[in-house]
Amino acid sequence: MRNEDTSGDKYDVTSLVAKPLYFGMVLNVMLPAAILFLCYYANNNYFVENRIPSMANALFYVFAAFAVAESGLAVWWRNKRFQEPMIHSEKTFERDLLMTLIAFSRKLFLLTTSISVWGFVYFLLTGRFQECAVFVILSFLVFQVVRPRYGSVRKLIAAQEELVEQGKLTEHSHGLL
Repeated sequence: MRNEDTSGDKYDVTSLVAKPLYFGMVLNVMLPAAILFLCYYANNNYFVENRIPSMANALFYVFAAFAVAESGLAVWWRNKRFQEPMIHSEKTFERDLLMTLIAFSRKLFLLTTSISVWGFVYFLLTGRFQECAVFVILSFLVFQVVRPRYGSVRKLIAAQEELVEQGKLTEHSHGLL
């Protein structure tokens, strides 16, 4: 892990990275891992019936297609949103950015978590643990791509400062992203 030098930053980048990340860690790491453990336990200690034996493989590919589409949507949505104005006023720049980033990250992290939900539904329908784990791993990987990082937040700050200089401010409240 790299040590990030935040001493020269105009804004509290650590807070802008960490606060949205707490929710994401619970939603995209801890919760899917706990449910995956329950699936693993059920797989090893109980017989989980395959309710759709003739359709199990086809259903996996359908769910995988949805998961890949959600992955692409998450990356696209993050990139698109980070190019839009997030600041109400230059005076409240840091607070506006933090509140908007938190509100948007929650929605984004719910989207990335939904990828793992496909795996849990698939496990309940088929009893196939390995395929369930694939969805959870994909969800975690997408979370790693879209989560806030020091570099991405610094780029976001620069882009938002440029938008503010151009007079492009948001009129949305923090919850209406």
